[in-house]
Amino acid sequence: MNIDSIINGIVIDHITAGKAMQIYNQLNLDALNCQIAIIKNASSSKNGTKDIIKIADEIDIDLGALAVICPTATVNVIRDGNVTEKRDLKLPERIENVMRCKNPRCITTTEQEIKHIFVLTDAKTAEYRCIYCDTKASN
Repeated sequence: MNIDSIINGIVIDHITAGKAMQIYNQLNLDALNCQIAIIKNASSSKNGTKDIIKIADEIDIDLGALAVICPTATVNVIRDGNVTEKRDLKLPERIENVMRCKNPRCITTTEQEIKHIFVLTDAKTAEYRCIYCDTKASN
């Protein structure tokens, strides 16, 4: 398969295989008016397979949400066909509306307008907990 390189834009690489669509939806990439290529199950020397997202426009990406969904991802900014910047992913201390609380008794399950907010409780294990009920998040 042959996917053209982009001249200006962003490449999200090293996405865990199968997570590209979750990232696409979370970052609202469907609202963009530019070319977007989603490559699923591409060959990877490190992990066997990976996903890649190429965006033919330089946009602001929620790096915190991306880090929560796939901490192994890398973000490369492309200008004039060359990688000019690599953006580092760091787990945010607080994240909103990326995960949903799985506790059926949490207020977020009955109150529709409440934001799903989680705080980082253990950076080593990437553990987040709901601020309302303290339930451990599962992503």
